[in-house]
Amino acid sequence: MSPDLSPGAHVHFIAICGVGTGSLAGLLRQRGYRVTGSDENVYPPMSTFLERIGIDILPGFSEAHLGNGPDLVVVGNAVSRGNPEAEAVLRRGIPYVSLPQALGRFLIDGKRSLVVAGTHGKTTTTSLMSWVLVAAELDPSFFIGGIPVNFGNGFRFGEGSWVVMEGDEYDSAFFDKGPKFLHYQPERVILTSLEFDHADIYRDLEHVKGAFRRLVEMVPPGGGLLVCDEAAHALDLLDRASCPVQSYGLGESANWQARDIRAGGGRTGFTPCHEGVAEGPVEVPLIGRHNARNALAVYATAREIGLSPSVIRSAMATFRGVRRRQEIAGEAAGVLVIDDFAHHPTAVADTIAAVRDAWPGRRLWAVFEPRSQTSRRRVFLTEFARALARADRVVLPDLYHPEKIPEEERLSPAELVDCINRHRGDRIASYLAGVDEIVRVVVRDAAARDVVLVMSNGSFGDLPEKIVAGLRQRES
Repeated sequence: MSPDLSPGAHVHFIAICGVGTGSLAGLLRQRGYRVTGSDENVYPPMSTFLERIGIDILPGFSEAHLGNGPDLVVVGNAVSRGNPEAEAVLRRGIPYVSLPQALGRFLIDGKRSLVVAGTHGKTTTTSLMSWVLVAAELDPSFFIGGIPVNFGNGFRFGEGSWVVMEGDEYDSAFFDKGPKFLHYQPERVILTSLEFDHADIYRDLEHVKGAFRRLVEMVPPGGGLLVCDEAAHALDLLDRASCPVQSYGLGESANWQARDIRAGGGRTGFTPCHEGVAEGPVEVPLIGRHNARNALAVYATAREIGLSPSVIRSAMATFRGVRRRQEIAGEAAGVLVIDDFAHHPTAVADTIAAVRDAWPGRRLWAVFEPRSQTSRRRVFLTEFARALARADRVVLPDLYHPEKIPEEERLSPAELVDCINRHRGDRIASYLAGVDEIVRVVVRDAAARDVVLVMSNGSFGDLPEKIVAGLRQRES
């Protein structure tokens, strides 16, 4: 990358509609760069976000999109060798970087980096941490793999010293196979969880732990590591830390504890305690015990960098959540429809538990799309069956692009349905091939006071919105 790349320079993105690439594109446009981008997977919310800020999306991938040659190309991690646009970049000698490398150059350099990492909880925790620092008038920068409602986008370039980064363990690019978070220069790390995931790039749990071990080793002696003490595999890494370590959790063994957890009205309250000393009640507009842990991690980190309990408490009370994280899509005919990003069995189980706690006594539908690289594989067949069996009705569609998963590794939705039904001893689960059929059945069979929870890490054919529209039509 040219060291004198300054505002006004042309930066082109290959696969611009990814959550990360789209957010960085928006940040660079905000800072005065000329931004272009291409993609073949174009859907909301990123497509509408880019349109709103004036970035046109060139359809598909083609050398023609490069024109006379941008000053720099950012290559998304969904791009592989053989992509005609990427191959043209290599052939023509146009400077290129991975998304994490670009973030290091344009956002992190010269700032104090606070990285939120873990298999689950990253996006919500990073969003809440960023909101607390903004509310405390510290003018932070941040980069988040989602869209916090308080901000309307997942990025911010502030003049303050802190930058908050969602630390993804996925690989960076076809030419940069290390985890993204290794580019983020952490001074502090929040480690929320550690389980096996990303079966397309990690062999097993030990391989995943190796990536996180490298992150822990990067934190300098003057920094800090905060780790969830309920994440057993994360605790295995602490002997590699050269910085001060604190733990957080809902149990008695953690340095930071959330006590007296209470829920109601779509909010969760708890009393944060440090080494047994209570600091006064906190309330956050999130549901579920897993979000109590996320909020506690933010509270503890904010205290450790010097914020007062009153400032943190006030900020948390005004947090408005994250798009597609237990987001209410609408309510019609007495049926509440919720859109969520869960795609790992633990996240699915936590989300179902949170929705049950928030709307007790109501029949719960779980409509789950196996879409991620891991969920489309058989590796978590039993775990998904146990998680989804916690709902009252379960609906599963076809796999997303099943041809991209080797047949011997591929999850069978029909087999998962059978596993769920055997686990429950009842036929609560069904397989429906497409979005239109799911809409037809849910709109027909959902009763007043039901809750329909839709879970997917992709667009799922705008299923939540279509269910709401169908229910409204039924209602009228």
